[in-house]
Amino acid sequence: MPDAGAPFALVYGQALTELPQDLYIPPDALEVFLEAFEGPLDLLLYLIRKQNIDILDIPVAEITRQYMGYVELMKAARLELAAEYLVMAAMLAEVKSHMLLPRSVAAEEEEEDPRAELIRRLQEYERYKRAAEELDDLPRVGRELHPALLEAPQAQMRRRLPMVGLDELLLAMAEVLRRAELFESHQVSREALSTRERMSEVLERLRGGGFVPFVQLFQVGEGRLGVVVTFMAVLELIKESLVELVQTEPFAPIHVRLRSDESAGETE
Repeated sequence: MPDAGAPFALVYGQALTELPQDLYIPPDALEVFLEAFEGPLDLLLYLIRKQNIDILDIPVAEITRQYMGYVELMKAARLELAAEYLVMAAMLAEVKSHMLLPRSVAAEEEEEDPRAELIRRLQEYERYKRAAEELDDLPRVGRELHPALLEAPQAQMRRRLPMVGLDELLLAMAEVLRRAELFESHQVSREALSTRERMSEVLERLRGGGFVPFVQLFQVGEGRLGVVVTFMAVLELIKESLVELVQTEPFAPIHVRLRSDESAGETE
């Protein structure tokens, strides 16, 4: 810890030992960069698995639409977008264009399926991903194996709820953004929205201690800006361990509640 009289910042060569009373931090001074997927192939595989699509018969048009929707969502939420996602978007657009072009029966028999290269890459990635998951499931000393020093207290059976990942959270936000776009043309003026104020509003909404559906925290009448501010407020509350996300089962609707000491201990 620094000394009480030690300067904590230098501004134009002048040492500051106390925080200025008129300090103003603009809203865009802090940007949060999160990675939802390990890469574009991981995103494609997630979309295919969620809809139980046969990997050998991919509906390119629909998968491309969902993929581009996710890319636009990351841009709207100001998340860092890797170049490889854009490369995959270009590849999907090329495959989609080949699928839409009219071809004769003879040409179809001679030409290779435009999806072949994409399917090959997805199958290869799925094999490596499954192998990595199997390796990760192997027992590890210090993780699954621990020496027993004390007799374990009698514990009650508790149902383990699935973890809510950022990918599920972003897809839920996408539905809210689509509804918010309907109100964009009706807004005459915009009021300044504060993330901190929105955090207080969300906490007040959850004060009863019950479960609140994630999508009900948003006011679509505020448009895309209001939705993004509410989304960033929820992320900040999760970061500060004030709220938690809950699902009853995989791919079920996401609910939000205040984080209690008991749930915090169970998560650890």
